[in-house]
Amino acid sequence: MKKLIVLLILFNQLYLFGQEIKFGKVSKEELEEKFHPIDSTASAAYLYKKRRTFYQYDFSTGFQLVTEIHERIKIYNKHGFEFANKSIAYLTPESGDRQSVSSIKGITFSLVNGKIEQEKLSKKSIFKEKKNIYYSFKKIAMPNVKIGSVLDIKYKIISPYSSSISVLDFQEAIPVNKLNYKIEIPEFFKFSKTSKGYYSVKMTKESKSGKISGLNYVVDIFSYQANHIPALKDDEPFINNIDNYRGGIKFELKEVNTLRIGGSYTTFSNSWNSVSKRIYKAISFGDELSKKSYFNNDLQNILANTTSEFDKIAAIFYHVKSKVKWNGFYSKYTENGVKKAYKEGVGNVADINLMLTSMLREAGLDANPVLVSSRDNGVPFFPTLDGFNYVISMVEFTDGSYVLLDATEPYSLPNLLPERVLNWNGRKVTKNGNSSWVKLTSSKNALEDNFLSIKINNDQIVEGYLKSKFSNLKALNYRSNYNHIKEEDLISKLEEQFQLEIDDFKLLNQTDIGKPIVRNIKFQSEDLLEEINGKIYIEPLLFLTQKTNPFKSEDRKFPVDFITPWKINQRVFIKIPEGYKVETLPENMAIGLPENLGVFKFKVVLNGAKIQAISSLSINRSKVGPTYYSALKDFYSQLVKKQTEKIVLIKE
Repeated sequence: MKKLIVLLILFNQLYLFGQEIKFGKVSKEELEEKFHPIDSTASAAYLYKKRRTFYQYDFSTGFQLVTEIHERIKIYNKHGFEFANKSIAYLTPESGDRQSVSSIKGITFSLVNGKIEQEKLSKKSIFKEKKNIYYSFKKIAMPNVKIGSVLDIKYKIISPYSSSISVLDFQEAIPVNKLNYKIEIPEFFKFSKTSKGYYSVKMTKESKSGKISGLNYVVDIFSYQANHIPALKDDEPFINNIDNYRGGIKFELKEVNTLRIGGSYTTFSNSWNSVSKRIYKAISFGDELSKKSYFNNDLQNILANTTSEFDKIAAIFYHVKSKVKWNGFYSKYTENGVKKAYKEGVGNVADINLMLTSMLREAGLDANPVLVSSRDNGVPFFPTLDGFNYVISMVEFTDGSYVLLDATEPYSLPNLLPERVLNWNGRKVTKNGNSSWVKLTSSKNALEDNFLSIKINNDQIVEGYLKSKFSNLKALNYRSNYNHIKEEDLISKLEEQFQLEIDDFKLLNQTDIGKPIVRNIKFQSEDLLEEINGKIYIEPLLFLTQKTNPFKSEDRKFPVDFITPWKINQRVFIKIPEGYKVETLPENMAIGLPENLGVFKFKVVLNGAKIQAISSLSINRSKVGPTYYSALKDFYSQLVKKQTEKIVLIKE
């Protein structure tokens, strides 16, 4: 019966898909739908996604890019309410051309007592918010949304940046029932089209004619239409940016030829070398690297007591970090220029790291910038200018080794980059225009070492001491996440996380970034063991136990991103309370992943009146491909099962 209902719903939807979908015309069937017929777990769905991007010509401003959007969203449950609020990002730089968002319309449709009610979006529910000096948001809050409502939203984006077509996203966090995209490009602009993600939509191409002052020209129309696009949800663990893996198309400009209308001809080559050369030749990149007068006097003082090349690197690196603070903006191009950033003590990524590179070069070191795509910007698989949005510095030595540096991060070290940079490979660019790939991931594992010692008193209360040591990226992340938090708040977080009462807390090396972070905790807890019928049950690793498998999906089409290789070592000593003895201990285990991707070792031994538990978990690659997902899921299942096995103590 249930299958029949689903088939009837699908048949009804197929009938609806054959009809023209107009804004403001919602059917009763759409409102009556209680759940998505294909994905019953969906909290909402796009019943319709329509986009038309085209060019319009103005004799005073030239070509403008216009994008018209129509989205119809069905809300199935309260978790879907988040889709009733929409943020539209658009460029609003403090100087230069700006984009605009206009013609915003919205209607909320609901079924009340069998009748369709509607409420229009009012201007009071449309807000403008300035994000930073580059971007603003138009924020839309749809009115009177209920479970079962259908939302119709329509708006237009006008852009003076005719060379930049925004990404076509086919796939979303919720299902898309019907998709209809059209991209109309005049013959004056040639774009390359690159697929992203793991879901594709077939393209069809046709042409029509356009006219400017009596001059006819050809407009190519690229259409993408699809039904029943599955969701790619954003609840998967160990992933940098789920949008990188959702199906879509990126448009990259490769040629502009406006000679027929009195313009010019420009080509944009599609090799990595040409991309790198073009970036290097930019005024806000290569020209900024050549400037040095602003730091020359300081540089002499910085290098006064240095002897080796590494001494020079360290001295310049720490000087730049202390001299200029990062303003939070990513870019491969300078914002204020290196000279102004140095003087005012603040700059974007390029201001800081191009300045660093220039100073290293002036000190006689073989230093070059390395173009990077940050983790939230995706991986540039094909030559593209937009693929890089960040830059760091690199120093090479005669023996072939090198050091990577990012002076925007207060807690970074040479060859220890912040997470935002650890995205596969960067592209080194030299003065003569040559470029090559550079591995960004550190060869040093992120390390966490825990030493835990406890005793159980007569009231079955656990008293103990935990010493934790965080090294490499673990230390950088700890400092970045917690150094700005008050000690009492840190204690509260740990007490809540581990179900402890902390009696004493100490942190060592918070600002001494050359050393590991060391955390010492003295604690007690009533929640770390169970007493049933005179027996004591306790997990060998106590609150350090991995209790759940993070990998729950049946399969996975994209990599598991651990950011960097890492290792966690746990050593636990449990003093057996007087009057008790061991009845059972978990058996030892050692398992590994294929291709030496990871290893888990677990051992519990009795040594006199103490039980010693030793656990070691290491992941040896920053990314694990989908081929090994099943093995990784099973690996963690066995790990969780083993760590949650209980030690059983009985009375003597």
